[in-house]
Amino acid sequence: MGEDRTLIVRWLGLADYQSTWRAMRDFTATRDDETADEIWLCQHPPIFTLGLAGKPEHLLRDIGVPVVKTDRGGQITYHGPGQLLAYLLIDIKRRNLTVKRMVNHIEQAVIDLLATYGVNGERRSGAPGVYVDGAKVAALGLKIKNGRSYHGLAVNVAMDLVPFAAINPCGYEGLQVTQLADLCGERDPDRVGDRLSIRLQELL
Repeated sequence: MGEDRTLIVRWLGLADYQSTWRAMRDFTATRDDETADEIWLCQHPPIFTLGLAGKPEHLLRDIGVPVVKTDRGGQITYHGPGQLLAYLLIDIKRRNLTVKRMVNHIEQAVIDLLATYGVNGERRSGAPGVYVDGAKVAALGLKIKNGRSYHGLAVNVAMDLVPFAAINPCGYEGLQVTQLADLCGERDPDRVGDRLSIRLQELL
């Protein structure tokens, strides 16, 4: 088995969700033991995504935002401009990672990122992601196929949070969401992406 530890970071800009999802699946289906791992950073136009365990009743009302059933883990969440997506196309076998350890590393990268802004991020038992004072700032959902991951992490930077009121975020009724703009004044997803990708590379 290859031992390539390279992690390539790609910036996709404002990218259509379904096209990006197809590209992730294609990348994962065609990679081999020598293919370098990648992190894809992007934002999406407004969309709700429903994970494999997602229950339609967690969409509380139709606000005109498209809903896509996807193949990641987890329930329903919202993506929109001003939210940073970090998609992790990782050969977890090659990096000797379990899914649990990988999730822990991803959460730690966000916690470390928040600490650079003087913000205390926390985990919540049984509810993947990162929280600040009980409000969710980063959501996490992965797909593992043949020991390789895709999908990943969404960090709220400076976005319209109103659509979250139309869902039970991640399947939790009444869960509050927050963002960096409100926590520390950071409004630049690109700057957040730079900092986050460095920490992800160090941890993974």
